[in-house]
Amino acid sequence: MAQLICRDLALGYEGGAILEHLNFEVQAGDYLCIVGENGSGKSTLMRTLLGLQSPLAGEIRTGDGLARNEIGYLPQQTVVQRDFPASVWEIVLSGCQGRHGLRPFYNNEEKQRARDAMELLGVTPLARRCYRELSGGQQQRVLLARALCATQKLLLLDEPAAGLDPRVTQELYALIRKLHAQGITILMVSHDLHAALADADHILHIGSTVFFGTKEEYLQSESYRGLKGGDAQ
Repeated sequence: MAQLICRDLALGYEGGAILEHLNFEVQAGDYLCIVGENGSGKSTLMRTLLGLQSPLAGEIRTGDGLARNEIGYLPQQTVVQRDFPASVWEIVLSGCQGRHGLRPFYNNEEKQRARDAMELLGVTPLARRCYRELSGGQQQRVLLARALCATQKLLLLDEPAAGLDPRVTQELYALIRKLHAQGITILMVSHDLHAALADADHILHIGSTVFFGTKEEYLQSESYRGLKGGDAQ
């Protein structure tokens, strides 16, 4: 059953649309990668799906019992985020904020959720460490644990391996595969076409051409040949 449905979506800003008439669905258990040329609107789509900005037209619906506050999000890291002066425990636990509403404290269930996420991502020994003292790979593990506190259903990842060295990148992709194998739906923006094709079962290509379908269908498409031929990421 579809967890996320986009119909006739137009993306952009007041100055005009970047992308129009976009249609796709994300089924429970899918691993969907969003690829395309630079500036094609991949991150804009991610922000729109999260409700951080409104679509210019069309609609976004959730289904299969998925609530908007049950979507986990791993954004692109900025310099400011990398230097955030909080402990690993505080950052991971903050992923439960969407669950407790106006309640001014975290309950035992939320704290246990944070402990479980940290254990799964292998960052429990870092709990008392300051986030800004961690390596890039450790920081991404912490942020992924934070995203897991928000959901056991759907994770949105915006170029999670950006800026990481090849070894740490492979470790991160392995963690994402592990989460997907446990039943979590993955929707990931990636500039790494090779990684996208290795792990995804569905591809959404946006840009001068638009494609949505299975990985096998994508490999036979004009969108794939154009992106590969132009070596665009």
